[in-house]
Amino acid sequence: MFNCYIFDCDGVLFDSLQANIEFYNYLLESFGKPLMTPEQIHYIHMATAEESVDYLFRNDPRREKAQQLRLNTDYHRFIPYMKLAPGAREVLESLKDQGKKLAICTNRSTSMEAILQQFDLEELFDCVVTALDVKKPKPDPEGLLLVLKTLNTSPEEALYIGDSPLDEEASRLAGVPFTAYRCPDLEADYHIDTFEEILSLQPMTKGVRHAHINRY
Repeated sequence: MFNCYIFDCDGVLFDSLQANIEFYNYLLESFGKPLMTPEQIHYIHMATAEESVDYLFRNDPRREKAQQLRLNTDYHRFIPYMKLAPGAREVLESLKDQGKKLAICTNRSTSMEAILQQFDLEELFDCVVTALDVKKPKPDPEGLLLVLKTLNTSPEEALYIGDSPLDEEASRLAGVPFTAYRCPDLEADYHIDTFEEILSLQPMTKGVRHAHINRY
């Protein structure tokens, strides 16, 4: 098996779409702006919080004020809208019991610590890298490379589980095998439907990096 398992947050560890919608709609409503469109929702679900506010308030002179409101808003009120992925806790605990290193690499920022505390998961992870820890968030590989350096792990020993083109690109650039979670259209080394499938994934033969395994 792999020695290190790295997880994206939104869309993988957590179904956080509704929480994100509530948070950014709150910011928009605070400035009298209309609620998000489907296109805007798609963007904010992958981007960093700073990028999302810049996007939602582009060409709006109140953009800096919106950024300040983002920073000053207590995210705890939105955490109840989040749902831990089915089987996630059990799989994380199983990997931990096997002595595997566990990490998170996400474009979230200030909210990540509160989320892990709320779901009582912080003790399971050896390393958590957010957008605050890097100069360039995903799809730049900086976050994944920081995880590898912190945990003294080579790219081949690690596995990144993500659900977006940003995750796919970051994984490719970092040289880390990539597992697409419930996203059959992504180019990945593995495709899975459930967390339980992570326990059966085996490193591939050298030289088949990013072969597209279509399990659907």
